[in-house]
Amino acid sequence: MLISVVIPAYNEEKTIAQVLDLVLEKVKNLGEIIIIDDGSKDNTSTISRDYETRNPKVHYYLQPHNMGKTEALKEGFRRSTGEIVIVQDADLEYDPDEINHVVQPIQDGKADVVLGSRFLVRRASRSLYFRHFMANKFITFTSNVFTDLNLTDVETCYKAFRGEIIRDMIITSTGFGFEVEVVAKVAKLKSRVYEVPISYYGRSYEEGKKIGAKDGVMALFYIVKYNLFTSKKASFQSLQ
Repeated sequence: MLISVVIPAYNEEKTIAQVLDLVLEKVKNLGEIIIIDDGSKDNTSTISRDYETRNPKVHYYLQPHNMGKTEALKEGFRRSTGEIVIVQDADLEYDPDEINHVVQPIQDGKADVVLGSRFLVRRASRSLYFRHFMANKFITFTSNVFTDLNLTDVETCYKAFRGEIIRDMIITSTGFGFEVEVVAKVAKLKSRVYEVPISYYGRSYEEGKKIGAKDGVMALFYIVKYNLFTSKKASFQSLQ
């Protein structure tokens, strides 16, 4: 099963090359890397275009302006062709060496969607921001109440999907709302959802971390919106 790795990027000149090197080196059955540049003002574009010219598996696309992570992901999913699609952030908070581990339940025919959890038995994790830990726990708990899933980390970057599921999904949130929206919608679809433990190497705000308190509040709003006020039919193109 060929894998599409979708990388949303915004001002990641310090890490994008290392991320691409690791994905190209480590990911088995790699079909393509899709970089969606969300209007970067640094050298992210120059570095990414250089990789695109040197490797036919790397595809670079530039958004017309900064539109947020969810819009970047939507564009990446739309352009993907792989039987498995996984999200990889460009900041090295998540180790591309673990992508094979995350997608394994899909490759084994056991899962339709896999989330990499930072809160199952950890491989390695940087200790940082207790308030983020507690906020994530609360958001995950609230999401579970509505979806009836027993996830431990709904806000994780590492989400892998069967390609036909994520390409069929109608995604309408903005900012970082993607995380809770897709969980609500795969729950409506009764998809087989798995979690696997992953490492996490979080960044500080000084190092470039972008998510903030406003995003946490919006996550709670989106949990209610997509679980209570959005139907299964309205969530997937094939059901229209």
